[in-house]
Amino acid sequence: MDLSLILMCVGIIIILISFFTRGSKKKVEKEVEELSMSFYQENNQLKRRLKAVEEELLLSSNVPTTFPKQKKVTAPAVAAINQILVSQVLALHEQGYSLSEITQRSSLSSEQIALILQTGVTK
Repeated sequence: MDLSLILMCVGIIIILISFFTRGSKKKVEKEVEELSMSFYQENNQLKRRLKAVEEELLLSSNVPTTFPKQKKVTAPAVAAINQILVSQVLALHEQGYSLSEITQRSSLSSEQIALILQTGVTK
């Protein structure tokens, strides 16, 4: 009889514990639901931002990239050109690209590129 009494006490204790743990289960469920809602909202915001960036890129790709031809470029004009563009032109030239290919790949005119190559090679 002692064993059956012990088992009955353990069962009653387990039942009492289950009543107290129900509140924490609901609390965890509520936290998970709030977390999933915030994740869903953030995901939608990121999708909207990505869509806006894609639209901007599509709009900017429709803008014509032809620039009017510039007149004769002098040596001070090379100094005014961004150093990043100068290094890009020199790197493309070292890779074996022709003058027309470098003109297509950069935003500079062929006269500017020729002047950069003349001054860059002699340095």
